[in-house]
Amino acid sequence: MTDTEADTSTGSDRGRPVVCCDLDGVIWRGDAPIPNAAAGVATLRDAGIRVVYVTNNSSGTRAEYVAKLAACGVEAAPADVLSSAMAAARLLAADFAPGTRVLSYAGPGVHEALEEAGLRPVDAEPATAVVAGFHRDFDFDRLAAAADAVRAGARFVATNLDPTYPTATGLVPGTGALVAAIATASGRPAEVAGKPYPPMAALVREVCGPTGVMVGDRPSSDGAFAAALGWPFALVLSGIAGTPGEEPVPDPPPPFVEQDLGALAPRLLEAAQSSGPLAG
Repeated sequence: MTDTEADTSTGSDRGRPVVCCDLDGVIWRGDAPIPNAAAGVATLRDAGIRVVYVTNNSSGTRAEYVAKLAACGVEAAPADVLSSAMAAARLLAADFAPGTRVLSYAGPGVHEALEEAGLRPVDAEPATAVVAGFHRDFDFDRLAAAADAVRAGARFVATNLDPTYPTATGLVPGTGALVAAIATASGRPAEVAGKPYPPMAALVREVCGPTGVMVGDRPSSDGAFAAALGWPFALVLSGIAGTPGEEPVPDPPPPFVEQDLGALAPRLLEAAQSSGPLAG
């Protein structure tokens, strides 16, 4: 078991009802806290619900996410944060020996996760694998180097395929846009580690147990991830869903739809009191 696996859960945590929350579009947009999100987290925790943050954004380290949550008024521990960087690192560590060189074209979160999994993140060939994740330094040279490595036989892993991320000023290109460029230039599709794919589902089941609720703003990833877990999906309209030009609210809608986490939390507790998904 890697250090990443070892510090993400305890036996008592796995026995508690759990709500898994996305971060971008649920807790914040860019650096701006979403109103009522911190109050929603507090409502759930006051009722004894464990809140875990499951993000496809692999750019930050767990400590950075904990600090950003604190700035939004939410106290969290590193063990409360699960990212697609961790899922990607676990995916590779299952097949490669410790010290294997992995070309990391991603943010510090991927670098941290690879090291914790016993792999060696590098920024130049030779490399046995390539991990692509969200980062703002992606450019033509990185595209060319990643495509060269993939064409030469390196395993190609994407942290996620989200096409955009919501920020306080609008949408920015997401990991999916970067991965599409590498896939086009190399002629090979990527394996995907994050929501809604199996590596992230395995990580969440290991840390959180078999039952819970997934809260997110993107039906195509968060909603599909809830379906993969066999959990209810709770959709908030504070991020992607309902944004012009992005994803509509599904028809029929998921079992829970609210403007933000603050409005959603009481509904989840009401459902729990009626032997719903959080009743345990």
